[in-house]
Amino acid sequence: MIYMFLADGFEEVEAICPLDLMRRAGLTVKTVGIGKSEIVGAHGIKVIADMTDADYSDNNAEMIFLPGGMPGTLNLANSPVVINAINKAVRDGSYIAAICAAPSILGDMGLLNGKEAICYPGFEERLIGAKISESKVVRDGKIITAAGMGVAYDMGIAIVRILCGDKKANDLYEATIHA
Repeated sequence: MIYMFLADGFEEVEAICPLDLMRRAGLTVKTVGIGKSEIVGAHGIKVIADMTDADYSDNNAEMIFLPGGMPGTLNLANSPVVINAINKAVRDGSYIAAICAAPSILGDMGLLNGKEAICYPGFEERLIGAKISESKVVRDGKIITAAGMGVAYDMGIAIVRILCGDKKANDLYEATIHA
């Protein structure tokens, strides 16, 4: 199971585009609303989460996904449920994906030390101990980071490639780019 955490102020494209691609690939993804089920994105788009953080149980998390956006990233960082889910993912060897400003959460937690990572320009100092990448989407071990909204599609395809393999990712790419 992949859990995507959504907090008020999240960047809509960074959540919805990868979510759509992962579900098209047949991955099971549940959205988790922080504090409530109706979450309002940074640009006023309302999304109804599959569950709230009060209902969240991460017993079988294959991946934790954190979209960026402001103040969404700050709201995620202030959620004990999100922090606990990230810590459990690290302990269990699960994947953690973060895009835009959200990699700063991982940096602040000390999880990027010695790892290659990328984030939205201006947040690099928050990627404490990381080697800042020139790539727009980066995987280092079980952590996947991406630069921002403009590469949300690329991140979604990268996640499908990691979890489902090259063929599924290539087929999905062809189906969505040439549709």
